[in-house]
Parts: sequence; C-alpha cells; structure tokens
Amino acid sequence: MDPRSRMRITGLVLSGGQGTRMGGLDKGLQLLAGEPLASHVLNRIAAQVDTVLISANRHLDDYARLGSAHHARIVADASGDFPGPLAGLLAGLRASSTELVLCAPCDTPCLPTDLAARLLAALDAEHADVAVAGTRDAAGRIMLHPVVALVRTTLSDDLAAYLMNGERKVRTWYARHKHVEVPFPDERAFYNANSLHELADLERTIGARLGRDR
Repeated sequence: MDPRSRMRITGLVLSGGQGTRMGGLDKGLQLLAGEPLASHVLNRIAAQVDTVLISANRHLDDYARLGSAHHARIVADASGDFPGPLAGLLAGLRASSTELVLCAPCDTPCLPTDLAARLLAALDAEHADVAVAGTRDAAGRIMLHPVVALVRTTLSDDLAAYLMNGERKVRTWYARHKHVEVPFPDERAFYNANSLHELADLERTIGARLGRDR
C-alpha cells in the first residue's frame, strides 16, 4: 500500500469480549502455533496501517506486552458490561488520530495482507463511510464478515448514540450509513476461532504454517 494511504488508517484489534463460547477465557490470549491469537492479528494488520490500537477490557498488562513490538496502545470500552464489538469499535474511533479505523476481531489470524488496501479502494471509489469485508458463497452471494471493516472516525458520535439507545447489532448500525461490501477471494483468510474446539481445528489445519511464518 502507498505510505500516504497507510497514514490515513489506524488498525484496531478487537479483544474486549467475554469469551463466552470459550468458557469465559480471554480469547485473544489463547495460543495458536505458540503465539496469542491477538498477536497473529496484530502482526497481520500492523504492516497495513499507520498505528495500532488493541481493544481490551481485562488482562491489560498482557495486551500491553503483546502490543509493545508495534507500539500499540490499549483502549477499553467506556462501559464495563461487555456490550459487544461496537463498543470496542467506538473506543477505537475515539482514540484514533487518523481519518479511518481498520477493525478486526482477535480470532482471525490469517487476514489478507491486502485487507486495508482493498477496503480503502472500495470506500474511496464509492465515497462510503464503511467498507465491510466478505467472501462469496457457492451461489455468488457476498457473505459478510461484519467485524472486519474500515470505518470513518467521523461516525463516532453516531455510534455512541446508537449504543446509548441499547442497540448492539453491527449490521444494523452499518445500514444507517453509506457502506460498501468488499468481496475477497479466499474464505480461509477469515477463518476464526470462537470456541476451544474451533481453535483446536485451526491448530491442526494452519498452526504449523503460522509457526513457520513467524
């Protein structure tokens, strides 16, 4: 990506959830190929953006150590009740000093190396406020990965109001704004680990390759 384009973007790794489907474990700190999940995501996006933030609500010292190689700052939700990924996005939008925030969940270790470039190109071409990543199913329809998105920081006040009204649905909030869906060719780039079973599957299928890539 052009360095001038990178300077427009702050990366945000979303690690602030409760880890409900992992029995309450802090998902971003669970190991894949000997490295925390969040670290894989951080390494993927750090090369594509100007600066990096990590959204976390517990184990803040662990995340600070994890992010130190990329000078990542830790941001926490304004609310302590784990209201979901949009609260982490809001914290990132408010902490960012750039025009755009590229957000990704902490459990997607294989994100595309051209994620930011493709989302930015689509956002600029459509004069949109949000660009959301997706992949196509067998019928050619775009299946969205809604928490992998490029978002304008000017939307922070609207997002705050949305959350204050008790709303939590990511796609419903996107629908309030001009957004563009951006298909990526490889669905494996968006494999995630919501449970310990899925994390074990990732370890079997891609763990060795990720270990070699480090």
